[in-house]
Amino acid sequence: MRIVVAGYGPTAHRFVGTLAGKGFDGTITVLGEEPRPAYDRVALTSYLSGPPGTGAGDLTYPAPEGLAGMRLGDRVASIDRARRTVTTEAGHQEPYDVLVLATGSAPFVPPVPGAERAFVYRTIDDLDAIRAASAHATSGVVVGGGLLGLEAADALRGLGLSTHVVEMGGWLMPRQVDEGGGAVLRGHVERLGLSVHTGAGLGRIEEDRVVLAGGTEIDAGVVVFSAGIRPRDELARRAGLPVGERGGIVVDEGMRTADPAIYAVGECALVGGMIYGLVAPCFTMAEVAADRILGGGARFTGADMSAKLKLLGVDVASFGQLSGALDVTYMDPVGGVYKKLFISDDARTLLGGICVGDAAPYALLRPMVGRELAAPPSDLLFAGTGAAADRYGAGYPDDAQICSCNNVTKGEIRTAIADLGLTDVAGVKKCTRAGTSCGSCVPALASILASEGVVTSKALCEHFDHSRPELFDIVRVREIRTFSQLIAEHGRGRGCDVCKPVVASILASLNGGHVLEGEQAALQDTNDHFLANIQKNGTYSVVPRIPGGEITPDKLIVIGEVARDFGLYTKITGGQRIDLFGARVEQLPKIWKRLVDAGFESGHAYGKALRTVKSCVGSTWCRYGVQDAVGMAIALELRYRGLRSPHKLKAAVSGCARECAEARGKDFGIIATENGWNLYVGGNGGFTPRHADLLASDLSDDELIRTIDRFLMFYIRTADRLQRTAVWVQNIGLHYLREVITQDSLGICADLDARMERHVATYFDEWRATVEDPEKLRRFVSFVNAPETPDPSIVFETERDQIKPVLMEVTRR
Repeated sequence: MRIVVAGYGPTAHRFVGTLAGKGFDGTITVLGEEPRPAYDRVALTSYLSGPPGTGAGDLTYPAPEGLAGMRLGDRVASIDRARRTVTTEAGHQEPYDVLVLATGSAPFVPPVPGAERAFVYRTIDDLDAIRAASAHATSGVVVGGGLLGLEAADALRGLGLSTHVVEMGGWLMPRQVDEGGGAVLRGHVERLGLSVHTGAGLGRIEEDRVVLAGGTEIDAGVVVFSAGIRPRDELARRAGLPVGERGGIVVDEGMRTADPAIYAVGECALVGGMIYGLVAPCFTMAEVAADRILGGGARFTGADMSAKLKLLGVDVASFGQLSGALDVTYMDPVGGVYKKLFISDDARTLLGGICVGDAAPYALLRPMVGRELAAPPSDLLFAGTGAAADRYGAGYPDDAQICSCNNVTKGEIRTAIADLGLTDVAGVKKCTRAGTSCGSCVPALASILASEGVVTSKALCEHFDHSRPELFDIVRVREIRTFSQLIAEHGRGRGCDVCKPVVASILASLNGGHVLEGEQAALQDTNDHFLANIQKNGTYSVVPRIPGGEITPDKLIVIGEVARDFGLYTKITGGQRIDLFGARVEQLPKIWKRLVDAGFESGHAYGKALRTVKSCVGSTWCRYGVQDAVGMAIALELRYRGLRSPHKLKAAVSGCARECAEARGKDFGIIATENGWNLYVGGNGGFTPRHADLLASDLSDDELIRTIDRFLMFYIRTADRLQRTAVWVQNIGLHYLREVITQDSLGICADLDARMERHVATYFDEWRATVEDPEKLRRFVSFVNAPETPDPSIVFETERDQIKPVLMEVTRR
């Protein structure tokens, strides 16, 4: 069987992958309009807002198996249904036995004067054009206040434009949230510096402005349309296939058109009288079509239109129907939180819900739609992870859809757990695909594992039955000073490579002291053991601290001289520091001595500690800067230097909304506003990179530092071993974190403040302390046959320009 796919977007990619996974042994040929393979359109905004160097390849899906041919940049122009061939615009003909139309949709462009001056927000090429235009503009307007419109607005803001959002409806995201949710969302958006115009029609677009229907004029160097989509059905129309009155290729529940040899999937398909614009139903269509082509009986009977999103750092979620006889509402305009549940008239059945600002209940409540309430509605409004997930998640029926993105039910997850012996969330995700798309159902996966009797051990390792947060509290409360005391009283054995560095970090966080002092030295991992990063060839790198990236010419000269004299490779890092590579272990103290004498100190590139606080030049030099980013970055780096934590910490300070320091990609990031500072937390890399969440807005200098103090100390106290802030913030929830460190809901802020002040007061440079201590210097020696070892029985011979030690005669007794 020869299958041809017209269009190569995410839905086409899912179709091809599904066929391959079902053992299809024919040929599959993909003909794509864009000049690149399928990529993740959901993550399209990250192409603009990601770090420098982010390219199309970062969004591109892995090549699917079973693909016989791929022709890109050449759109299918016509279908010959009688001969069963398609012809591309370049004249290429491709025969088929089965044709699958996956032509997607096109942005709707309002028919207003000057529309040709605007951009659309659909493809990577569109974003490239927007980026180029933004380089010569200072302001922008996005027409459309829906999901994609707010993403486009965030992209323009990230490009440094003063951004306006124009929405014809009465509030933002009118399809996903009601008026109350729209009002709270608007507050979040306007606090980020965007201007919102709702209930406003578009009049015309001029060269440098947008004129609304009521006559209001808005300066706009860049205008982007994001006012809905229209199905790409023109290919089907020319071929004589039936289409809907308002567009869309008519298909049956098996995704087949009026021609038995032609199927349609994704945003171009009209199934059951509806066009679906979300990724989950489009993927389901692809899977149904693949099953039918292979002789199966799968049916598309509708889709769950629930969605959980993060827009401009704000959680927004909706599920089920957004109306009902009864509703239960919680609104906190100060905290920016709005939640509403819609209940049946007998107050027993959950119909749907809306969450803005705190979407923690979403994963638990979405599968309950249409079912009897598991708890009072007021309790369910605050259902989230942890105990609430365990309490309510176990009550899901087997036919409840847990993962809407990949259409996975609780029964399928339970079967996989039982049949495959799965013991953790990672295993469930791998074997069922649940939780592998948007990730909002991951708390429910953990709940199902627990309800199936799968107990996940919290033990740090075989020597401690406690988790890292528990050990932290044990050390803190009992004032334990050594690993020996801790393992004797609360553990067993002698310890291992897992628990020793963890306890070393806890002791350093609570008690201070040099990490190479006494028993502490034996606990450190390889990097901390030598206060430098080991490289793959066995040498070490040296990274002196350069707070805020600010450095004097004299210090630059010293770094250059050290690199030259010791033959080191130098590199400017992404964190505005200079890395010196290739040092042997016995050279480290000599290098440090030169650097310390010049005023440098350890940059802690080797430790689970603060690495760097990156900054742009801020108001000192930049014409867009509104605050002193460099001064704040220096102050923060000097305050938190040497702070030991569960994992490395990185930070950044941007002097304006143009975000040149990429602050939202850091563990904590600060963006200047006209009124102070916005603080973002929990953004960093790893296997699932994420943007930071907005924790607090328009803070003064003192408020900012106090909030960061508490954030860091609470993270150090409660995070698990090697847990990045991104995962930690997701696990405990932003709303809970905000309550703890800004409202002191646990009554611990005074203690967090005191511990940070103690850290600042007792800080010392580990390099200087090592260089000045002969006992510590004794560990920085190489092997007996190292070049600088003064052993007269060892002779060195030069071979091929490399020093090769040759042992002539050694007698040891």
